[in-house]
Amino acid sequence: MFPFDEDDEGEVSFGEQSDAEREMTPEIPKAPSVRSFDDDGDFEGASDVDPGTLRAFVAAVVYANAAVLFVALGPMVWYFQGWTRIGGGLFVVGLLGGVRTYQTYRAWRRDRDAADAADPDAADSDDGSPEA
Repeated sequence: MFPFDEDDEGEVSFGEQSDAEREMTPEIPKAPSVRSFDDDGDFEGASDVDPGTLRAFVAAVVYANAAVLFVALGPMVWYFQGWTRIGGGLFVVGLLGGVRTYQTYRAWRRDRDAADAADPDAADSDDGSPEA
């Protein structure tokens, strides 16, 4: 009756589940398998994307990453190193990168809107923009 009877002396099971614990433990669900976009690394799946859209997207990503880097790095260089000109310059370069990102997006959107206006019966005219 006591946990340390003479019958099971020295047989304390740490970390092992009892029968009751095994019965109450829920089944662990399995995640469904997911196909990835690029399994072999040569961007075959990107061939169905419009080249202008792909080019604008890559350019906007590069500009946005540079903008975030320089906008964050500029004030840190200014404050921690005391280099006011370099820190200010980096901050301004970051702001210009953000402006360039917006310009890239607007140019892509303008081209897409012009193409949609020229061909209103296009099958892929759903651009996800809300209509009033």
